Amino acid sequence: MVQRVQDFEEFSDDLKGGVVAIGNFDGVHRGHQAVLARATEAAKSAGVSAVALTFEPHPRTVFRPDQPVFRLTPAPMKAAILGRLGFDAVVEQCFDKAFSARSAEDFVTGILRGQLGVRHVVTGYDFHFGKGREGNPAFLMEAGERHGFDVTLVEEFQDENAEVVSSSRIREALEHGDVGEAAGLLGYRYAVSGDVLHGKKLGRGLGYPTANMALPPETALMPGIYAVRFRRQDGTIHDGVASFGRRPTVDEDGAALLLETFLFDFSADLYGETCTVSFVSRLRGEEKFHGLDELVAQMKIDEAEARAVLGHISPLSSLDAAVTFGTVE
Repeated sequence: MVQRVQDFEEFSDDLKGGVVAIGNFDGVHRGHQAVLARATEAAKSAGVSAVALTFEPHPRTVFRPDQPVFRLTPAPMKAAILGRLGFDAVVEQCFDKAFSARSAEDFVTGILRGQLGVRHVVTGYDFHFGKGREGNPAFLMEAGERHGFDVTLVEEFQDENAEVVSSSRIREALEHGDVGEAAGLLGYRYAVSGDVLHGKKLGRGLGYPTANMALPPETALMPGIYAVRFRRQDGTIHDGVASFGRRPTVDEDGAALLLETFLFDFSADLYGETCTVSFVSRLRGEEKFHGLDELVAQMKIDEAEARAVLGHISPLSSLDAAVTFGTVE
């Protein structure tokens, strides 16, 4: 298990003097993974710890609180993925107005050297930090020379079409329901986690009991019906079909967004468990039916299509094997 550090008093001495990868890393997508791999390789070569320094909440949320960010990987999920990529610890630096006012030099001396005792920093080519973004790559390189740590700047990562992989591209794909494109950019299937909640039990009465999860209101995934993989808290994986939306057939207009997952060939109690849903394919959009019989007929079609889709998928990467399939390649 990767260690999550939210207070530097929790940062143990055996983690100091390591290689530190710095960034928001929202989504931990293929571009991020190029940076992160350089850090873990350097740490392994030097025989020191690999640490990821991230910022919580997302800086954009602090500066524009009226426009909350659609987070691809909230802090717990991001830390879990970073752990799978070989990091020993994830430092979740509190990002607020006071922190944003610290100078670039204070960030270097106070956090990188003072708190982390950094040996080697790895970050993206366009990383800026400190008040007014005064700390640029050239500043960081010069600071490394003065303070005795190495700096590696990783160039932008492009996909097979020579387009830069970014969190904003992934958000846009998900907003259009294109979970396949999002997976190609992430390097693993897009996933969400949450507690399984009690609902109205309508699905149970129709023969389709569902595990219900309330996602953050800023989640911008396009509503619809999806073929999914469902990971229980104990790590077991189940196939299923999920509805994300406002249930127009049975709820009034304006109902809250809800993720409802029907697990195939499964009957155990899931209430209270924190589970993860990985989105494999979007089957169709959300529809309003003229009664429950019509709804159930369509649900049977959705189940058959989801079973067919899920019966022929394979891991996209070793990370996807772990996240979506529960295996390690």
